[in-house]
Amino acid sequence: MKKLALICAVVISLASCSTMKIVDPNAAANAGAAAVQALTISDAQIAQLCSQYMVESDGQNTILPASNDYTKRLDRIMARFHNINDLNLNYKVYQSNTVNAFASGDGSVRVYTGLMDAMNDDEVFAVIGHELGHLINKDVRDAYRAAYLVVAARYGIAAVNTTAGALSTGFLGDLGQELASRAYSRRQETQADETAFQFCIQNGVDPYAMYHALNVLIQLSGESAQQGKLAELLSTHPDTHKRATHIKEMCEAAGYKMTTPSSTGSKPSTGGTTTKPKKGVSIKKG
Repeated sequence: MKKLALICAVVISLASCSTMKIVDPNAAANAGAAAVQALTISDAQIAQLCSQYMVESDGQNTILPASNDYTKRLDRIMARFHNINDLNLNYKVYQSNTVNAFASGDGSVRVYTGLMDAMNDDEVFAVIGHELGHLINKDVRDAYRAAYLVVAARYGIAAVNTTAGALSTGFLGDLGQELASRAYSRRQETQADETAFQFCIQNGVDPYAMYHALNVLIQLSGESAQQGKLAELLSTHPDTHKRATHIKEMCEAAGYKMTTPSSTGSKPSTGGTTTKPKKGVSIKKG
């Protein structure tokens, strides 16, 4: 109860700030009630919120058509995923040099051409698996809920309007900024890495793919020409070297041996693993 009171106090103080956007004169007075109700926002409302946000995001980026080679390549990579129908995924490629990918709470997956240029198919698969891990583990839902809590209080909104497009561009823009300012915890990032590892094993992809992908990021982060591309991706993540080491240790503990190095670039390739895991793994949902 004290925790709830503290959260309400924080968002009420935010709502009274002169820099906040208020949609009507009574919005500030309603901010406390909005914050309380936002805490109990349903998963369905979160999915709708994410869907509206993705409309905004897609409108601000160049989406490559189905006939594009990048999109065809992503189709092939996504076809390697099995047993994910309940996530209701839709995926697209953003034309951008940014080395990044993300998943939204409505099942949207967006992959940037910069990441596809830097990594082979196995590595892109692992990165997408990592992002899907955030979905499966409910990290995305919780991040949107927390961001909505703050922004809704600014606007005095108690719950997501059920009418598509009801949220203003300004609200969605503020939501995006709030999301960008938030970082997944070290535990969440580690769990997402582990989910990517499990996806690889279950779908016949090199279990070292996540390890190789992380090493690609380490390499690029040391090249001045690539630092700008990685700023958004790495600024909110735990130490990349430690993450890579953890995945390598998981591979070794499961009985896998790395026999070929990763090759990067926009062409398919598979790493060499010669042994099966000592025991089965399964993807757990949060």
